[in-house]
Amino acid sequence: SQRERARRGSRDSDLGDWGAASMARGTGEGKSGVSSRRPVPACVIPVPFQHRSFPIVASMQRGVTLIEMLIAIMLAGLLAALAIPGLRALHDRLAVEAATQAILTAHTRARLVAVTERRVAVLTLTLDSIVVRAIETPTDTTPRWRGPGPAAQDVAIAGVPRSVSFAPSGVTMGIANATYVLTRGGARKQVVVSRYGRVRVQ
Repeated sequence: SQRERARRGSRDSDLGDWGAASMARGTGEGKSGVSSRRPVPACVIPVPFQHRSFPIVASMQRGVTLIEMLIAIMLAGLLAALAIPGLRALHDRLAVEAATQAILTAHTRARLVAVTERRVAVLTLTLDSIVVRAIETPTDTTPRWRGPGPAAQDVAIAGVPRSVSFAPSGVTMGIANATYVLTRGGARKQVVVSRYGRVRVQ
């Protein structure tokens, strides 16, 4: 009816006025149309990071001067001069120990050949070689083992050439006692063989 239409129209107009007033309050505008909010300060735009070359980085990137290179070479030479004598002494000591061990092994091997083959075994020591032979007949000897002498290690030895005979029982025959002195540089070893063929190192 017309009355209901008029009622709806007035209600819609009231809602429209209320929405407009709410929007005006939200935006801060009054009846004069001027905003009542405080001005927002402009955002500070960060300046892009600029790489700065610090003194440490600059010093690391520069080249090496001639004086610095000479100092490094002098230090390396000084360290080498201090280390070389120690290395040389160690090398001499190892060489003498290796030659000494070869003599000990040769005596043990000659004794084993005599016992196992039940023959007379002869050990011959020279500067260049160490040889173990088995006597099969009075006029025939057969090599059973051969190894390098102390000269292979650049080691000098006193008391050679010399031959030691081992009986089938493993005991030496004749004059078997001997002393061998092995030297190289400042390293020195002494091998003493008793009349029974026993060997010890001094």
